[in-house]
Amino acid sequence: MKLRREYVEKPWGRTQLPPLFAAPDGRRIGEVWFTTAGDQPLLVKYIFTSERLSIQVHPNDQQARERGLSQGKNECWYILDAEPDAALGLGLKRELSPDELRAAAIDGSLEELIDWRPVGPGDFFYVPAGTIHAIGAGISLLEFQQNADVTYRLYDYGRPRELHLDHAVAVARREPYPDGLAQHVSAEEERILVDGPQFVLVQTRSDAFADRRRWVIPLRGHVQSGGDVAAAGECLLLNPGEALTSAGAQMLIGASA
Repeated sequence: MKLRREYVEKPWGRTQLPPLFAAPDGRRIGEVWFTTAGDQPLLVKYIFTSERLSIQVHPNDQQARERGLSQGKNECWYILDAEPDAALGLGLKRELSPDELRAAAIDGSLEELIDWRPVGPGDFFYVPAGTIHAIGAGISLLEFQQNADVTYRLYDYGRPRELHLDHAVAVARREPYPDGLAQHVSAEEERILVDGPQFVLVQTRSDAFADRRRWVIPLRGHVQSGGDVAAAGECLLLNPGEALTSAGAQMLIGASA
């Protein structure tokens, strides 16, 4: 079935989105979620930024359950477009103690301690739970993630939103981001992007994970399952065994590991 779009307002969102999306007039849309009735373990969303997002962190599954939540949040980002000088914050420039991390979040020096990396279309990053991170301004990306709405903010550039220092410091990996989790993907490639432990994701031009419930995200061209047709900016959710056809479309397909 084709999933419905849910437009989510954010203070760092945009009033104008790419032509693929019909943004509601006058609203600052930061995210477009693809949803359906009932809870799903994974979530596809597009993110559009005009300002930096907060410096934040998500718990892993065990840490989430210790806090009364059903699961943590591992995620990954596929960069679709980026303005000149756009950057992502991923990990720290050096390892910090818990007290050093807390102090840096309070006095604002964390903004200089996070590792800001320039990005462009086709860049891909796996972001394990616990990674201290921030998405910069001027970026359009596709995110595939565990479906958990849990974010602990460490720093928000003086914006008047709640911080969660105790939880954030407790769950954070206070270290540099592993370079092996970043890669660049050309449109022509077929490649495994994530291979567990919570989910898998591939870039492909043919069906994958046909024996599982899978999320099909066209990037170029059209795909079809039964009477449902999807193009870029849309998403199909297919049950195990449901057929998928494509005339060589570039797409991402994800599933639980």
